[in-house]
Amino acid sequence: MAFLIRTIDFTADGREIVRDRPIEAASVSIGRAAENTLHLPDLAVEQEHAQIEPVADGRLRITAVGTLGFTMDGRKIMQAEFDPHAGHEFAFGTYRLTVSQDGSEPVTITVRQVIDNEGAGDVVRSFALSNAMPGKRAMAWVGLGLILLAFLAVPIYSNLSREPVKPNYRIPGATKWDASWSTGKLSQAHHGLEDNCEACHAKPFESVRDETCLTCHEKIGDHAEIDRQNKGLGPLAPFDAMLWSVAETFGKEGQNSCTTCHTEHEGAGKMAATPQQFCADCHDGMDSRLTDTKLANAADFGTAHPQLQAVFHPQLGSKTTQRLPLDKKPVEQHGLRFPHELHLNPRGGVARMAGNLGAEEGYGDKLVCADCHTPTADKAGFLPVDMEEDCESCHSLVYDKVGPTFRTLRHGDVAQLRADLAAMDRAPRRPIVSNRRRPGEFGVGGVYFQEFGRPQRTLVGINQALSRDGVCGECHYPTSTNGRLDVMPVHLRSTYLLNGWFDHKEHDKEKCSTCHEADTSKTSNDLLLPEVAVCRECHLGEDARKAEVPSSCAMCHSYHPKKGSLPDNHPTRKRDTVALLGRKPG
Repeated sequence: MAFLIRTIDFTADGREIVRDRPIEAASVSIGRAAENTLHLPDLAVEQEHAQIEPVADGRLRITAVGTLGFTMDGRKIMQAEFDPHAGHEFAFGTYRLTVSQDGSEPVTITVRQVIDNEGAGDVVRSFALSNAMPGKRAMAWVGLGLILLAFLAVPIYSNLSREPVKPNYRIPGATKWDASWSTGKLSQAHHGLEDNCEACHAKPFESVRDETCLTCHEKIGDHAEIDRQNKGLGPLAPFDAMLWSVAETFGKEGQNSCTTCHTEHEGAGKMAATPQQFCADCHDGMDSRLTDTKLANAADFGTAHPQLQAVFHPQLGSKTTQRLPLDKKPVEQHGLRFPHELHLNPRGGVARMAGNLGAEEGYGDKLVCADCHTPTADKAGFLPVDMEEDCESCHSLVYDKVGPTFRTLRHGDVAQLRADLAAMDRAPRRPIVSNRRRPGEFGVGGVYFQEFGRPQRTLVGINQALSRDGVCGECHYPTSTNGRLDVMPVHLRSTYLLNGWFDHKEHDKEKCSTCHEADTSKTSNDLLLPEVAVCRECHLGEDARKAEVPSSCAMCHSYHPKKGSLPDNHPTRKRDTVALLGRKPG
């Protein structure tokens, strides 16, 4: 059936806008849903409200589809049949539909909305949620009160009324509803205190104090004496001084407090490293403020860092140590004779020995650094070389055989060596047959003797074992103690850098020879540590743009002594307290 949908709208000044839309449809649907033939956007109209369809004799039937009816010529009904030639008006909410027909023309449905200008807003507001709620001003004051109560009053009251306790990672804090005050996640070191803000923030509206940090970190090492640190600190720029003055006015501790260096709430993960500038504030030009200091000035590893200095033993057999810059080529006298070049030569006798031992014994076709140097569990350093574990595969200490059992000298105990050799049977020594070959003199057919001498008095065997050409003399320097033959004491250091550390694990992709150049060292007196220029091939200062590894001071140094990095007699190991800058000890 043919219909003409005529929509009448009004402009702001009251002019009519008429739009005609002819359609061919079996019926016309009326409702608020956009899918209807007549879309009436009024909350008083149902989604599917009514339907107009033709019946016999050119008449039309209008039927309410939902639960709400409509009005026809002023009467509220649910269904009606009518003659469109007579013309009828139907009301759906604020909309009026006039249905008419002239002769055989299409049925015309005229749609218009009846709202006067004064009541237009009331119609919309009558269906808005704001009509049932308090005014905006009242809501704003109520919201403000709830915010102050939940996020200020409750946290402050619960904090002030709590019983102060020592920070405990296993007990949540007593302050309620304080999560909104957090500015970010805690670092990995303090993540257990996420629900215990008062563990660090002991008082409301007061920054974290050094005393609070020391309740857990009570055994942290000193950096220097308080007065000396304050004297060594460089002057602040005028603007920085003003900022610190404002900060201290509002309760923040001085610029050398714990929180100045160790910032928190920067996100989960490791705590952010100390900025380079924190160290440079004192160490840049420090010799002009501390004229008696033995430390060289340092401000940037790439451009303003002194030569690395190593602690070593300069005198054979003595525990006395000396500290020299590496560019001075220190000569170390640790008490061992060990030429690295001889052992790392891929074509030498040692390489042949390693090849003969083979993979079953853990060797390749030549000797490499890892055959003797075993990393620690954390891969940061190396374990001390153990003679029996790392050397005896080639440097055998077997001196006799009784049946199927080999008798071995006890390494490191000269008195026990004398006793073992003195107890030997004075019968002629039998050669010890071995498939192994070692550098030096080979016996016929792979048979070799430990050079204790031919059958003669035991004293001669002991003398030859402890001589330069004997089994001990291969690695040790012979000497005498109280008229008896002995070997020089060995003093091998576990660390050479006094005020810093080096993590080998972070460099495991590099070859050992990149830094140590052991394959060209002809004597064990060489101190095989790289100079600072070698480090700078990869590492430059924190702000360097072209560095492979931008490196701050904290990469190798710590404000507090790092466990295992300093000897027991180092000055920072004398006390187990931390210096609180800006206040007197105790």
